[in-house]
Amino acid sequence: MVPDLVIRPATPEDAAGIAAVHVGSWQAAYAGLLPDEFLSGLSVETREQSWASSLADTSRPHTVLVAGAGEKITGFAVFGPSRDDDAAPNTGELSSIYLLPSEWSRGMGRALHEECVRGLSTQFGAATLWVLSTNTRARKFYERAGWVADGKTKVETISDGTVTLEEVRYRLLLGRLLP
Repeated sequence: MVPDLVIRPATPEDAAGIAAVHVGSWQAAYAGLLPDEFLSGLSVETREQSWASSLADTSRPHTVLVAGAGEKITGFAVFGPSRDDDAAPNTGELSSIYLLPSEWSRGMGRALHEECVRGLSTQFGAATLWVLSTNTRARKFYERAGWVADGKTKVETISDGTVTLEEVRYRLLLGRLLP
């Protein structure tokens, strides 16, 4: 476990730290899974602008959490209502968990995951998440935490259609029954 780990709701002032984690984690986690040119072209400044705008929007339905020891943000996670067209109203979604590579396998991801599941459990009876089909590390992480692939897949394109993401959906029952 990470000593002195603090997990808290993100604020607009956290945009730069979240952006640095976002880019750094994508470049490390998706190396060999997504094109090198795409990953090397990711910009912390562009992500910071996007995060600043998102975090300033008080009407957003998703919760963003940041994690770190001390002032530096070394991980973040996002959860909220499911964005899937086929989702029941009582289905939430774990949209992302990203950590700086230096924090991998040290307990921060597990701690962020547990905090997200707690938050989802207060509002939803089940949750889903999407993961790259080729991201074996992430798939094993979620499977160890009890998530089960539900058979749903999707293909998305990003970066003006130049990058294809083939994803698998996982589901977790949260034990809360909502009308």
